[in-house]
Amino acid sequence: MNANIFARLFEPLDEPERLAIETADGARISYGDLVALTGRLANALGARGVQPGDRVAVQVEKSVPALALYLACARAGAVYLPLNTAYTLNELAYFVSDAGPRLIVCDPAASEGVRGLAAPLNAHVDTLDADGRGSLMEAAVAMPADFATVPRAGGDLAAILYTSGTTGRSKGAMLTHANLVSNALTLVECWRFDRNDVLIHALPIYHTHGLFVASNVTLFARAAMIFLAKFDPARVLGLMGRATALMGVPTHYVRLLREPGLSREAVRAMRVFISGSAPLLADTHREWAERTGHAILERYGMTETGMNTSNPYDGARVAGTVGPALPGVAVRVTDPDTGRVLARDTIGMIEVKGPNVFSGYWRMPEKTRAEFRADGFFITGDLGKIDAAGYVHILGRGKDLIISGGFNVYPKEVEGEIDAIPGVVESAVIGVPHPDFGEGVTAVVVRDKAARLDEAGVMAALEDRLARFKQPKRVIFVDDLPRNTMGKVQKNVLRDSYAALYADG
Repeated sequence: MNANIFARLFEPLDEPERLAIETADGARISYGDLVALTGRLANALGARGVQPGDRVAVQVEKSVPALALYLACARAGAVYLPLNTAYTLNELAYFVSDAGPRLIVCDPAASEGVRGLAAPLNAHVDTLDADGRGSLMEAAVAMPADFATVPRAGGDLAAILYTSGTTGRSKGAMLTHANLVSNALTLVECWRFDRNDVLIHALPIYHTHGLFVASNVTLFARAAMIFLAKFDPARVLGLMGRATALMGVPTHYVRLLREPGLSREAVRAMRVFISGSAPLLADTHREWAERTGHAILERYGMTETGMNTSNPYDGARVAGTVGPALPGVAVRVTDPDTGRVLARDTIGMIEVKGPNVFSGYWRMPEKTRAEFRADGFFITGDLGKIDAAGYVHILGRGKDLIISGGFNVYPKEVEGEIDAIPGVVESAVIGVPHPDFGEGVTAVVVRDKAARLDEAGVMAALEDRLARFKQPKRVIFVDDLPRNTMGKVQKNVLRDSYAALYADG
C-alpha cells in the first residue's frame, strides 16, 4: 500500500461531489475539485523541476490554493516547508539556506527579495497571493488534473516544520507520512469526526494546528470546513448556527466570550470546541461552560509530535489539564537530570513515544540524539506531571523553570494563584537575574481595567497561598502580554524586557 498521506486521504475518492471547503465569500469546493487542483499543482511542481524528496518552501497567506499546495507537495513526493507569514526577509534567509528548497513560493510583494535568497541555491521562485492568484496558479491552470501519486514509504519525509527558535537557532522538525497519517486518524476517532461535521477553520495553515490537525482531521473524516482567512470573533460566532466544530487557541475563546451574542442558543448546532497551542486558563474554561453549556476540549501537542494527549470526548474534561495520552502514544514524567521515571503527581520532564513522534531535526544529528532517550522516548522540554487519573498537567517549559535561592519554582503554579485574585485577567511568571537569589520570581500581570489592584494587593493575596520562595519579588502591570501568532506568551521577550529589574539590588 502506498503510505503517501495523499493516497491515504483520497485514493480511492468516494463521493467526489461532497463538499470539502466553503470559503468566506461563499465559494464551494468539492472533494473532486480539490483533488483536481492538487493534480494541476503537482504537475506544475514537476515542471519547476521538483523531484520526490525536494523541499518546497512556502510563505503565503491562507487560501484554498495554499492548502492545495500542501496536498500537491505530498502527492508529488516533495517535502512541504510552511513558513510563518510574519517572518522578515532576514529571518527567511536562514530557513532557505538551511532547508535548501528546490522551489520557494511567496507573496508577490516579497518576490524580489526572495529571488535574492533563491539565487545561490538555483531555486525557482513562484508567487501566490491571499486570493490564490500568482505565477504558480497561472502555471497550474494550464496543467492536466491527472497526476500519478508518487509512492512513499511511511518513514519518508512529508514536511519540515521549523520550531520557533526562542532559545537559539530554529530547528527543522522532520515529519513523515506515517506521523501525519497516524495522528490524524487517531484524532478523527477520539474527537468523533465524521461526514456530518462542519469545522470552522479560522487558524493559519503555516502551523501544525491549522495545517495538520484541523485540515487533515477534516479531510480524513470526509467532513467539510468553512475556510476563513483569519479569526474574527463576530464572524465565527455567526457561523456556529451551521457548523459543528471549532478548533482554536485560547485567545480565540477569550475573544468570543466578549461577544454579547454568545449563548447556549447561539451554539446549539455545535458539538465540540477544541483548544490548543497554548494553555487555556481555568477561568476561561469555566466561563465558557457557563455561557454555552459546553466544556472546551483541551489537548496537548507540539511541532515535533503532533498531538500527544487529549481530554476525552466522553468523560471529564478537566480544566487545567490536557487529558490522558492518546491511543498508541506513551507519556511519562522523568527526572530532568537522571532520566529516572517519576511517580504519579511528581513534577518532572514530560517525555513521549509513539507513531506521531517526528524522525529528528533536519541536518542536526547531534541535536536529534540529545533529544531522544535510548528507549525511543522524545524529551519534550515541557515540565509537568501525571495525576492519579492519568491526566497530564503542563506546568511550563523546562527553560521557564525558575531557580530562586536554590529552590525550583514552577511558573504555572504561581500563575494559577495570581490568576485567581479578583481583578486579574491573566499573568506570566518569569525568573530574571537577582543579586541574592540567582533568579527573582517576577510576576507580569494584566488586570481588569476597572480593578484597583496594585502590587501590594497581589503580594498580600499570595502570602498565605504560596511558600515564601515561590512568592514574586516584584509584580509588574502591563496592558497585554506579548504573544506569538499562535497565542503563546513569549516569556523570552518578558525576560529580556525586565532583565535589569533587580540590577540595583
